[in-house]
Amino acid sequence: MTSLFADRRDAGRDLAARLADYADRPGVIVLALPRGGVPVAYEVASAIRAPLDVFVVRKLGVPGHRELAMGAIASGNVIVLNHDVVQHLGIEADTIDRVVTRERTELERRELAYRGARAPLDVKGRCVIVVDDGIATGSSMLAAVEAVHARAPERTVVAVPVASRSARDELRSRVDEVVCARALEPFFAVGQLYRDFTQTSDAEVEELLDAARGD
Repeated sequence: MTSLFADRRDAGRDLAARLADYADRPGVIVLALPRGGVPVAYEVASAIRAPLDVFVVRKLGVPGHRELAMGAIASGNVIVLNHDVVQHLGIEADTIDRVVTRERTELERRELAYRGARAPLDVKGRCVIVVDDGIATGSSMLAAVEAVHARAPERTVVAVPVASRSARDELRSRVDEVVCARALEPFFAVGQLYRDFTQTSDAEVEELLDAARGD
C-alpha cells in the first residue's frame, strides 16, 4: 500500500482542510493526544485558528506484549478496558491494577512536562475537536472521549487522518462527528499510511505547544 501522508504535519494539513467549517467559530478548541497527535493537531488548530491543548491518554499494554492494548487511561482518572482482550487472555484484576498504576505515573509526568503550571483548557459548553495521528483499536480515543464528556462539552468531534473502520464506526456512536481521511479494513498499523512515522519526542510536543500559545 502506498503512503497517504508524508508525515504527521502533512496529515494535519489534510485534516485541517476537512475541518474548515470550524474555522473562526467561537467556542472551538482542539485537544491533541500526545505524543503523535500533537503535530497533527498543531496544523489543525493553526488552520482553523482555535486554541490547542494536550489531553493525555496512556495505553494499557498487555504484560509481555505491550503493543497489544487491553485498555487505556485518560486525564481525570478515566479507565477504559477492552473486555474481549482481558477475557480472552485471562488477565487478572491485580495485573490490570499494576499496569494502571505504572501508566498513571507516566500520564502525570507528561501532563506536568507538557503543561507545567498552566491549567487545562476548560471544555465545558464548548466544541471540542479531539485529534490523534490515527486509531487502531480505539481504546485510547474512547478513554479520551469519555474523559472529555465528563467535562460537559457542547459538541465532541474526533478527527484523525487514518483509522480502522471498526474503530471509526464505534466512535461514531459515541461522539457528534468523526472526521477521518481514510478508514481501512483490514487495518494493520497507523504508520502504514505515513512515509515518515518517526516517534514524536517530548521536546517536539513542548515546542509545538509553545508555538501554538505564542510563547
